[in-house]
Amino acid sequence: MKQLLASLALTLAVVPVWAATQTVMLAIPGMTCTTCPIIVKKALSKIEGVSEVEVTFETRDAAVTFDDAKTSVQKLTKATAEVGFPSSVKR
Repeated sequence: MKQLLASLALTLAVVPVWAATQTVMLAIPGMTCTTCPIIVKKALSKIEGVSEVEVTFETRDAAVTFDDAKTSVQKLTKATAEVGFPSSVKR
């Protein structure tokens, strides 16, 4: 029985958590110049779990690809707000 429990514990420790890569579009209406996307991209890129960021000034949005086991949409919107550009999920 002890061997079975030890084996089960080892299996659970080795099996990865099923994380998913997600992409979210954020609306960032406060971007008013061509420098703004650079600031937003830098802030989003610093977040652990973010793998790709594309910010577009013309459409005032950002496509962010991230690992949902390491970060969340709430952390992404918080990061943009902290650098002066509040954002929300684009629907």
